[in-house]
Amino acid sequence: MRHGKDTFKIGRTASHRRCLIANMLKSLIEHGRIETTERKAKELRRHADHMVTLAKKNTLASKRKAVAELMISYNALTPKEARAAKAGKKESHNGDRKVISKLFSELGPRFATRNGGYTRIIKKAFRIGDNAPSCYIEYLAQ
Repeated sequence: MRHGKDTFKIGRTASHRRCLIANMLKSLIEHGRIETTERKAKELRRHADHMVTLAKKNTLASKRKAVAELMISYNALTPKEARAAKAGKKESHNGDRKVISKLFSELGPRFATRNGGYTRIIKKAFRIGDNAPSCYIEYLAQ
């Protein structure tokens, strides 16, 4: 029996589920709002709120935990990319670095005074094709 188990399996293996959550988290942090199924959104909400909690701490350990949970791989920059990044050009490095910087520079300070509940799930119509309940998940404005 599954008494006391608090994970939504969403029909995937553990490694597939971890990658799915990491990719959805990256998209949610980058765009602020994504459309998905209701079951995935409810599972994603737990992880998204935890990311904001880590961003509010803003320590080296919390940054490393966020990088691990988001499965971010830091590829070494070429000398040309390093010069462009130093000059401040945004397109100089991959999107994963932007996600971490946005998480710790924008989302952490935005929710500094809030004690929890950083996301909202807005139900939408049923998806055409398989009739799955769809919804939006987004970070709150404040």
